[in-house]
Amino acid sequence: MKNTIIKYYSTNRRSPEVTFREALLGGLAPDGGLYLPDSFPLIDKSELESFSGMEYHEIAFSVLEKLIGNEIGHSDLKQICRDAYCFEVPLEKVKDRKYIMRLDRGPTASFKDFAARVMSRLMQYFLASGDSRLTILTATSGDTGSAVASAFYGLPDIDVIILFPKDEVTDMQRKQMTTLHKNISVLAIDGKFDDCQRLVKQAFMDSSLSHLPLSSANSINIGRLLPQSVYYFYSWAKLSGKLNDRATFSVPSGNFGNLMGGIVASKMGLPVDHFVISTNENDEVPAFFQTGVYTAIDPSRNCISSAMNVGHPSNLARIIDLYGGMMNEKGIITREPDMKKIRDELFSVSVNDTDTITTIKEVYSESGILLEPHGAVAWRGLNEYLGRQGNSHPAGTLSIALETAHPAKFPAELRSIIKKDPELPAPLEGLTGKTENYTMLGNDYGLLKEFIINNT
Repeated sequence: MKNTIIKYYSTNRRSPEVTFREALLGGLAPDGGLYLPDSFPLIDKSELESFSGMEYHEIAFSVLEKLIGNEIGHSDLKQICRDAYCFEVPLEKVKDRKYIMRLDRGPTASFKDFAARVMSRLMQYFLASGDSRLTILTATSGDTGSAVASAFYGLPDIDVIILFPKDEVTDMQRKQMTTLHKNISVLAIDGKFDDCQRLVKQAFMDSSLSHLPLSSANSINIGRLLPQSVYYFYSWAKLSGKLNDRATFSVPSGNFGNLMGGIVASKMGLPVDHFVISTNENDEVPAFFQTGVYTAIDPSRNCISSAMNVGHPSNLARIIDLYGGMMNEKGIITREPDMKKIRDELFSVSVNDTDTITTIKEVYSESGILLEPHGAVAWRGLNEYLGRQGNSHPAGTLSIALETAHPAKFPAELRSIIKKDPELPAPLEGLTGKTENYTMLGNDYGLLKEFIINNT
């Protein structure tokens, strides 16, 4: 099969188009923008229908090979997908045609495994063909860091530096990062996730570091987003697979990379009725959709759904671009998007901590299904959307809420809510006794720059 060559452009439109390899290894565009494909290859109807009989890694190959094209051999990409996706993806029925998609069965019990494992293998593939080495610089609000640390651990051509807000990750999330060593360095920043993200972007834009081989494993990197499109195809295929059956997805959203994966899937032909953007009390995007005026939240609000404590989502620039607008790296909208189309296709809702806790209690009491805080936000958001639609969205419509982390990653929170400890999955066993190693760092770019220079 011959692939159409896809180029990747910057949302700031001041950098030249690049190949997938260049976008993946470069991370951020030179002009500070985020890469997007110049076109989205459509998956034809017969192939979409065939997904219902495929395993996850087979669907992943079918989707990704259209976006990467001939930049990687088909047999190599098949092996990467088979190696990366060696775990199950449960689709748990709650009521009628309302489901929970559990993305928590990977090696770090987080949905970030789906992107990080493929991304790390693709990077290593491209680096191994030359005499190159790369340093991954990434910010995390919790699960990205552990997934990246696990996925890149021990790779011969890649070093990793992870920044996390010292007071806003759980003990479990921190230990998943800090108990791996070798090529993994972890920095605890005295600040918020948005500060970590700002420091990372500042490093990428620092011309005095341009001689260093830096890239990102955050969702600012297009290599993080494309693999995340696959589980949208997978869930629809396994729960329906009928082209006239359009699904509604509720996506817990912080930096909006997860949502962007869904939008990529819809652009490639996945039958989607609506995306519900479910945020916590960091409601800058719901407010923007309602008023048309975007105002970042600084500092971000600290909620129990900690991975979503983001006051300015990087991927909002991509969403605005796809709806005809433009947002620069500072969060300023320089060209207005089509707000009517946004409101027609996307529904955004903010869920506070009180409602998050109530949702966890109610779902556990009524169905025995245990949600963690992020999944609870998604479930609450889905039901609020369906409630507002009334008869226009009947019970027979396929609706899927995404659960993005294993409940055992939030033992203290869930213990206080359901009065028992969540069952510990195998990937999280044995962390308590392992030795942690990380560096405390002030919220200062000069300190980060010094660390990068001394460790690259």
